[in-house]
Amino acid sequence: MLSKYHILWFTGLSGSGKSTMANEIKKIYPDYVLLDGDILRKGLCSDLGFSDNDRKENMRRLRELCKLFIRHGKSVITAFISPYVEVRAAAKQELPNCYIVWTNSSLDKCEERDPKGLYKKARAGEIPNFTGIDSVYENPTDEVNLILDTENCSIRECVKQLLNFRKKNVL
Repeated sequence: MLSKYHILWFTGLSGSGKSTMANEIKKIYPDYVLLDGDILRKGLCSDLGFSDNDRKENMRRLRELCKLFIRHGKSVITAFISPYVEVRAAAKQELPNCYIVWTNSSLDKCEERDPKGLYKKARAGEIPNFTGIDSVYENPTDEVNLILDTENCSIRECVKQLLNFRKKNVL
């Protein structure tokens, strides 16, 4: 049954801390299934590019995966840029107990971190349609359940906020 389990759907710019936060939560709750955008892009979604339509199809596939895991008794953590309000709202509509968590960090800070060197490549024109540079990231609006200020708060502080949120809202 869908409602017994839940999804923590992390969204934010590249370098905002989505994967870091997701991995920290996975350590605390090892029974969760962790779906990371980089990993899915290399496998299930390797046929997709970064056009608007391809990004939306990537998120549709993610929603379907979440449904499968929930139907089989697993809660899910996702770490995807998921740049569109419309797509995140669809996740909340289609997936009961889907909580959108925005890892909020400025573009400047994300570029400063740039753990994979992607912003540098995007600025050099080597990566077209890069979110935040030449492709839009729509800041969450009504669909967001929790905002983590990953620019000004430590990982430990953000994890604490998320655990408090989970305690109050998820169980």
